[in-house]
Amino acid sequence: MPEGGVTALLGRNGVGKTTTLRAILGLVPSTGGIQLLGRDVAGLSTHLIVRLGVGYVPEDRDVFSKLTVDENLRLADAGTDARYDDVYSLFPELKERGRQLAGTLSGGQQQMLSIARALLNTRPLLLVDEPSKGLAPRIVSEFAAVIETAAKQSTVLLVEQNLSVVKRLAHRIIVLDHGEVVHTGEADDLHDDLLVRRLLGVAGAA
Repeated sequence: MPEGGVTALLGRNGVGKTTTLRAILGLVPSTGGIQLLGRDVAGLSTHLIVRLGVGYVPEDRDVFSKLTVDENLRLADAGTDARYDDVYSLFPELKERGRQLAGTLSGGQQQMLSIARALLNTRPLLLVDEPSKGLAPRIVSEFAAVIETAAKQSTVLLVEQNLSVVKRLAHRIIVLDHGEVVHTGEADDLHDDLLVRRLLGVAGAA
């Protein structure tokens, strides 16, 4: 995927989108090569890959539920260029709830925290997995705006089922089927209903 902007990784459920992100991060075994930020990272430990400048927003948020919001953020602080002011500008609610246990936050608030952790330090590459999953439409729109802002400074690889979000954010698309890339192209391809139905099994207006 080229540098800059948002590339969306698409496909039906179960074709390997989340597994691809986890393989890039070294969280699951993989074969072949993985070129990341100009370096072959296949076989590297996850913490070394993250140190290269990779941020990750997992599908199920994965906040530390028994730690406070502040403690969750401090764990993500790399100690060099932490941007607390920027994060609190995007998510002022997190500053207000700094002493609250993350496990007691709503789903939307936990997603805020998950994204905030990834944005706290400068990351050349952000891997974002299903940020709209289970959220109300109004909150989905707010998160889309945040990712739009993040993409001005980082390259974003986005896994997302909500095609309206993909159409708003993505410049390019990659479609997987059974672990194989079956289509690459521009986001404008999503306006072709026949193509979208063939590749994703849904209508393009979804």
